[in-house]
Amino acid sequence: MEANSAVSLLLALSVIILASRLGGSIARSLKQPRVLGELIAGVLLGPTLLNFLNWDIFHGVDLALTVGELAELGVVILMFNIGLEVNFEELTKMGRVGVIAGTIGALAPIALSMPLLMMMGYAWQPALFTGVTLAATSVSISAQVLFELGVLQTKEGNALLATALIDDVLAILLVSLVVAVTAAGGDGGSLNASDLAVVMLRMFGYLAIAGAVTWFIVPRVVDWLSEIPMVTQAYGIPAIAIVLMLIFAWTAEEWGGVATITGSFLAGIGLSRTKDHIHEAITENISVIAYGFLVPIFFINVGLGADLSGFPLVALPFALLLLFIAIVSKVVGCGVGAHITGFNRLESLRLGVCMISRGEVGLIVASIGLSVGVFEYDSTLYAALFLVILLTTLVTPILVRWVFTDRKQAPQLKTKTNPA
Repeated sequence: MEANSAVSLLLALSVIILASRLGGSIARSLKQPRVLGELIAGVLLGPTLLNFLNWDIFHGVDLALTVGELAELGVVILMFNIGLEVNFEELTKMGRVGVIAGTIGALAPIALSMPLLMMMGYAWQPALFTGVTLAATSVSISAQVLFELGVLQTKEGNALLATALIDDVLAILLVSLVVAVTAAGGDGGSLNASDLAVVMLRMFGYLAIAGAVTWFIVPRVVDWLSEIPMVTQAYGIPAIAIVLMLIFAWTAEEWGGVATITGSFLAGIGLSRTKDHIHEAITENISVIAYGFLVPIFFINVGLGADLSGFPLVALPFALLLLFIAIVSKVVGCGVGAHITGFNRLESLRLGVCMISRGEVGLIVASIGLSVGVFEYDSTLYAALFLVILLTTLVTPILVRWVFTDRKQAPQLKTKTNPA
């Protein structure tokens, strides 16, 4: 009797989601970010140790493609959720430091890592994508630590939220540009000036049009639809939100030639501007689907794609060098940006340290690089990058607690902020 792939998938998904929850819960009990436990669970399930997708119980069914497609849907809804959580009030409070520190903090990792990798013989595509991966920041990890320490409602806490927002937007734009250029360049990966101009025009044209639609039209239309009883019943508004997320994700790659996460992120930003009760209903319902089902598949799948068992020990110094660049570029880049805007040395150091973790955003960028074939011919580079993301996620809570040892020097602000 031929094996039923759908039945095998049911068991595989149950293992993935259970492992994700267990890994995340263990990490939180050890006062570490949940994402760290989920990544480690994925590594253990993957070819590094258990290689569970190839267990005999699955009767030889190839589940990697289906799990990968669900993981891609997971990253789309994850970036949609990040867009939903964008708080522009926080950006305006610390707008100057956010723009300057976020920009320098996003460009510094690229400026430090890309020339180094090209000197080591890497092509410009993997070198640039490595830099873009290191440019990303996971605000949720540092914000959660600051919240636990009771210092999120401080000057540094507000600056973190604004700086991370700018950083993430720049990272998404850079990812979109690299993906568009790589795709247009074909197997050779080279473009002449006219081809590059077309790619840039297509990308920025899409961003301008889609951005305008999500900013001005989407919130007004959804607010209007929410007043129609026939639409609002039976989870109508969350369903509309999902439809918009999927459409914008599709148009991003199909029309703009950029990553699907760009479209879903824009859709999330647009829906973040709806009325408070609508925004709350969308966020609550989408979060259940995202964090209860699809996002765990994404995190575990990232671990499944990293075979650390074959990671050569001779490449460990290279991974540690990338880790050094990852830490220094954020501390110095964001710190200098903060100092320029009037922060003192301690405040600048604190902001820089809070920006170290790459977390889920770094994973998103790295996984896109893997999916478009940038890391296809060098699994060592991807494994090293994965290790760096893992380690920055691990050390950030420790370093944040250390720089905030003297909390009296981080006075609380009267403004209210929400933990990410």
